[in-house]
Amino acid sequence: MDFEHFRHYARGWLLHFFGQEEKAFNEYAAAYRLRPNNAKAACNLAFIAARRKQYDVADKWFIEALSLMPGDAGMHFNHGYVLEQAGRPDDAVAAFGEAVRLNPALDLAWYGLGMARARLGEHAEAAAAFAKAAELQPMNGEAFYQWAMACHHANQPDQVTVIAKRLASFEPKRAMKLIKDAERPDLRHLVPAEVQEFFETHRS
Repeated sequence: MDFEHFRHYARGWLLHFFGQEEKAFNEYAAAYRLRPNNAKAACNLAFIAARRKQYDVADKWFIEALSLMPGDAGMHFNHGYVLEQAGRPDDAVAAFGEAVRLNPALDLAWYGLGMARARLGEHAEAAAAFAKAAELQPMNGEAFYQWAMACHHANQPDQVTVIAKRLASFEPKRAMKLIKDAERPDLRHLVPAEVQEFFETHRS
């Protein structure tokens, strides 16, 4: 066993556990230098950098981790999230796309793919991704909302109507927000009057 490597990694884990992220990062980095094939150390370095919003650093370590574990769909999703936060939607699309290729049931990756596509103005493609996220999580109101808004921007009013009906059946307040944001007053009848009144009273 490489005790020097283990000592740095264990110290990093303890510091990470107690919230001392900067010191933990330095210990994980030292461990990785001693054993560059340590995927867990690379992952921890990526996560710490991401939490600290050091997205360029996180990107570097996600790439390093994925070179060691290319089949990890969750890690591709996390990389996509960092790229999206860093304002790199094209790269985020690629990362999220790889995540859903590896695990088509990963609803968060479909949602992330939709957000990145929408940011690029690719609204029809975004709608398709949000639709998949909503299919996988049929009670996720935010996925339905984003799906409908993507359809709105893609000039698919009939699909907005269909989605609004479904959303109103389990999250009427979010459905009311959709109706407002998509400028579809013709759909107000889908939402109970008391919800409409609540929305008007409490909107910012």
